[in-house]
Amino acid sequence: MTTTLSSPLSPPTLQWEWATGYDCFASLHVLHDPDRFGLRGAWAKGVRTRLPAGAREFLERTAEHTLAAFPWVHTLPAPRDMKTVLDTYAALPVKDRLPAMMNLGEVPAPIRDVLFEVADRGQWMPGDRDIILGHWQQSGYNKSSTSELEMMLGLWADSVSFGEQSLDAFKAYANVFFAEEEARITPALEESIARAQALAGKLALPELLEELSEGVQFDQVPPTSKLVMIPSFWLAPLIVLFKLNPAESLFIFGGRPADYALVPGEAVPDALYNALKALADPTRLRILHYLEEKPQTPTELAATLRLRAPTVIHHLNQLRLAGLVYFSYGKGDKRYAARTSRITEMYLQLRRYLGVAEAPKREEISGRPPYVA
Repeated sequence: MTTTLSSPLSPPTLQWEWATGYDCFASLHVLHDPDRFGLRGAWAKGVRTRLPAGAREFLERTAEHTLAAFPWVHTLPAPRDMKTVLDTYAALPVKDRLPAMMNLGEVPAPIRDVLFEVADRGQWMPGDRDIILGHWQQSGYNKSSTSELEMMLGLWADSVSFGEQSLDAFKAYANVFFAEEEARITPALEESIARAQALAGKLALPELLEELSEGVQFDQVPPTSKLVMIPSFWLAPLIVLFKLNPAESLFIFGGRPADYALVPGEAVPDALYNALKALADPTRLRILHYLEEKPQTPTELAATLRLRAPTVIHHLNQLRLAGLVYFSYGKGDKRYAARTSRITEMYLQLRRYLGVAEAPKREEISGRPPYVA
């Protein structure tokens, strides 16, 4: 499931990998944050309610951290499927399961030390929280609130319980949902990685990353010697980057082909539905109109539209989910631009879905009387 390809157009070596174990954790994350990924909330809730009460309550508290398990999945032996995940996780000492799930490779040493001290002590103190907050302030990191930090410290203070409950919860999730889902998404992952490898033979690395991310424009190629390229069915069209060490990074990109739906058994592909839904909103159409004129930041768009910045960001997120915008990824504010090629793709996809034959040429229908219903 792993192949290596050196790109002559850029320094990093590309290593290609696909495995369903990544989507085990990705699907857990999406099911607990459905709005962000365009998933119907009622359906996601239906899946969650099939879990035993203990597993359901545990996952509701911890699912936001499940993507951090990706680097650990990368260390597993092939085929890195659900069985490999469960067998390897069960073989870990109970106290080692939380560190495996939390991707400590990117965590600064002072914070790691605090977390392990909390685990050994079995409780956290205000001083532990203050040390981490102080380090975050110095480094300019402000993505987590104090309450979220305190919840994380609570997990570390009860790391043995986490190890026991997490294994039971993952087994329950496999039984009620993911074992069947794994079989469904395997062909899609194979198709996605084949398409991505074909693109890699035609595009320079910056253009390849932009295409696979459906519109993310990187200020610079991730500074690494090796970039491990991994498709995820459940995260599409979003991406996740992990820096494993100075020489190796993971690039997780959307691995759901355009004709697939996220919900099993759903007939309408998500790519088509999300694009149509995004274009049906007048504010989003205005945003695309202004972005087609020139790239803008959310702050600039808010001033142009006379809307609150959070409202504009919400609409931009929906356009991003539909693949209708480019945005820059790097230092400073995100700058968005219209991705009008997606509109053409959507039109063609709609015609294919409806089974409509090639449209007649304009001159062939001229002179016909108008039809009024």
